[in-house]
Amino acid sequence: MEIPYGKVTTYGTIAKKVAKIMKKEKMSAQAIGGAVGHNPISIIIPCHRVIGENGNLTGYAGGIETKKKLLELENADMNNIIY
Repeated sequence: MEIPYGKVTTYGTIAKKVAKIMKKEKMSAQAIGGAVGHNPISIIIPCHRVIGENGNLTGYAGGIETKKKLLELENADMNNIIY
């Protein structure tokens, strides 16, 4: 919920922040992906703003095309995003 409208972040970035909060050395980006994938209210908690480390539009319950359209609707910078 802390990712601003029209912005994106990566699973890896979130993993680093969560690890720091939990006082752990590291956390897996895949663990974050699993948690994001279980988001039952994705339009309220905007998980479409989370992308892969290399810019890939990875997994979205509504489909990659929907994820792309939601980011475009928010006028997110799509220049470095791969889909």
